[in-house]
Amino acid sequence: MANPDITFIPDADPESISSDVAGFGGLLVSTQIPTREDGSLELGDIVAQSECTLRALQVALERAGSGMDRVLHLTIYLTDMADRPAFNEVYQRFFAKPYPVRAAVGVAALAVEGMRVEVTALAAKA
Repeated sequence: MANPDITFIPDADPESISSDVAGFGGLLVSTQIPTREDGSLELGDIVAQSECTLRALQVALERAGSGMDRVLHLTIYLTDMADRPAFNEVYQRFFAKPYPVRAAVGVAALAVEGMRVEVTALAAKA
């Protein structure tokens, strides 16, 4: 069922069952995982995964006509809450004050074994 007031920007992976960004009115939503520019997954330490995840978010939002400075809310999913300080260090390289509203949620596992972080963002269009 098509909704003309909702836009979907497809994921670059043709096999993906998720859009990269969805938009409604002046709002965009995107969920990102630690995907490198070539589409492969980064499954290294939390710093490397966090950098890839936030870079993927930045690219997706910019392609949709927004940016990291337009993020209103971020939900961070971590498989180990002890990784939160390391994630926060990377986060502060991508975001500046005033920071988005955010929540960090501890989860038992993510979609791929070894994946330690996933984020969902709500952003305003530019």
